[in-house]
Amino acid sequence: MSDSKKILDAWDAYSDEHTDLDGWPYDDHAYGRRASQRDADTAEAFEPLRYGARHLLATAETQLARLPEHSVQGRWVYQLGVLRDAINRLDELHKQWLITRDALPATAKPGTPDFDDALAAHHAESGSYLDDWATRGKALRENNTAARKAPSPLAPTPAPATAPDRRAAARK
Repeated sequence: MSDSKKILDAWDAYSDEHTDLDGWPYDDHAYGRRASQRDADTAEAFEPLRYGARHLLATAETQLARLPEHSVQGRWVYQLGVLRDAINRLDELHKQWLITRDALPATAKPGTPDFDDALAAHHAESGSYLDDWATRGKALRENNTAARKAPSPLAPTPAPATAPDRRAAARK
């Protein structure tokens, strides 16, 4: 998630430098190539997390339900919902990509225009959902930190500390 956030922050800086005040790029071709690279980089950064994303969400939702009310940030419920919607959509888009990839001509391999254009279109479609994970994914970490700090109903309550018996120590 942090890699994706860095990629998107770099894109924002690039975009600010290479567009006019209305947001129109100075060089459409260069801007488009850079946007395509941003999409590919963001997808690559998210890929190691994608397979465990549902588990992370389930864990965060369970933790959130068990946290004391005073420990909960109101935005976490919304952000976890956005992340769940985003991973659902990313999974659908991934399935569509596999169908598209398998339907390409046998000559369409990575590095050929047919393959690269289809993959770029897939990355572009995935972009906003990857952005959701990059910008709202920190809610998972914040929620987990709060859960680790919260008292557990399963943890034994420590016995009250007692002062050492000074008479026994003095007799020795």
